[in-house]
Amino acid sequence: MKKRVLVWLSGWVDSAVTAHLLIKEGYEVCAWFMKNYISEEENCPTREDRDEAIKVAQFLGIKTFMIFDFREEYNKKVVEYIYEWYKSGITPNPDILCNSEIKFKLFLEKAMELWFDYIATWHYATILENNWLFELNKWIDSNKDQSYFLAGLNQYQLSKSLFPLWQLTKPEVRKIAENIWLPNAKRKDSQWICFVGKVDMHKFLEKKIPTKKGNIVDTSWHIVGEHNWAQYFTIGQRKWIQIGWWPALFVVKKDVIKNEIIVWTEGDLELYSDKLTASSLHWIWEKLTFPITWWAKIRYRQADQEVTINDLWDWRIEAKFREKQRAITSWQTIVVYIKNRLVASAIID
Repeated sequence: MKKRVLVWLSGWVDSAVTAHLLIKEGYEVCAWFMKNYISEEENCPTREDRDEAIKVAQFLGIKTFMIFDFREEYNKKVVEYIYEWYKSGITPNPDILCNSEIKFKLFLEKAMELWFDYIATWHYATILENNWLFELNKWIDSNKDQSYFLAGLNQYQLSKSLFPLWQLTKPEVRKIAENIWLPNAKRKDSQWICFVGKVDMHKFLEKKIPTKKGNIVDTSWHIVGEHNWAQYFTIGQRKWIQIGWWPALFVVKKDVIKNEIIVWTEGDLELYSDKLTASSLHWIWEKLTFPITWWAKIRYRQADQEVTINDLWDWRIEAKFREKQRAITSWQTIVVYIKNRLVASAIID
């Protein structure tokens, strides 16, 4: 019997090529579209994405197309968390949260309830089986590798997931789409908040977090300007700091209680550190023995950094980098690799 795969058709070209490749490989392919966020106030692409996904399913001859409404769950598990974290002065990572709570939890659970063998997404990463363990590896193109955003997955989720694009570069994906005349072959990629779309982050946050004027101060505590709310800023940020006659200024600290942000130039030593601690250690592969020198990154698209990891206690680690890192930010994720294999992640203290 053919293996049954439920493909998440997003309306974008990557997911369309994913479905096409699975059909070519002989899977019984069904498609679904996730309705997670709809807003009349913002440039929300949900309806347009749905229509594109339907066109793709019809073009590829996919007979079963389902639409699931996860708006309530998405609002509770992602949107409300974004608001609460910003209120607390924390800069969240919605893409990692969305993958862990929506795409590889709700989506996977629903697919298993419907007796599918696998789910399939267009993520640019690689899943390999090794002695009954499932490895999450980087994609062929390191510039667009998305393994960082998948760091919260576990062995069960990996065993039930397919990433058919893992051997293809982005130009090759586009070429396939054009060669088979997919209806969304030339649609530009989305670069916005997961399922929300192209929104102004300030306006998005102001719906739940009223603005409150505060001081911008330099590292000598001189007032140099004014901002609308300290929670909006993250360490290392330059955007929205408009102070005339000054060189480029960056956030080096922030004080949510005083509603102040502290800024200075790029070379400020307070913006750089070679050490961090992190909590909620998550092993995506088998647990390994500390201390050991591996590779890590503290943000998406950062080049791998050499790091020595030491075990602390209660699922906490200390990471000592060979070189100082710019703008280490609390509540972001540190992801650890052995060569190209993602082995662990933790939340930066």
